[in-house]
Amino acid sequence: MAAIVRGQWKVDLYGGHLFVFLGRRADRCKILFWDRGGFVLYYKRLERGRFRLPVVSSEATSVAIDATELAMLLDGIDVVAVKRPRKWEPPKIPAAAPA
Repeated sequence: MAAIVRGQWKVDLYGGHLFVFLGRRADRCKILFWDRGGFVLYYKRLERGRFRLPVVSSEATSVAIDATELAMLLDGIDVVAVKRPRKWEPPKIPAAAPA
């Protein structure tokens, strides 16, 4: 898997990213990441159901998901069907005119 990340994807293995690989049947998931002194390989197999990936365009070379989406993915939850509230943003304060 490290050879795929480095050779085919041309991505830095040590950059803090998690690299997620799904099996053909989408019932097995491996996550590779670097942790201080070595690589960690996380493996999960669903006894029922499939891992549901977010919608990805055919031209995409990578997909960025947040921690919540990763947790839902690992639980077999379809993230497309989940409705999330809008993110809160502080009100915009108009800029003061220069004196």
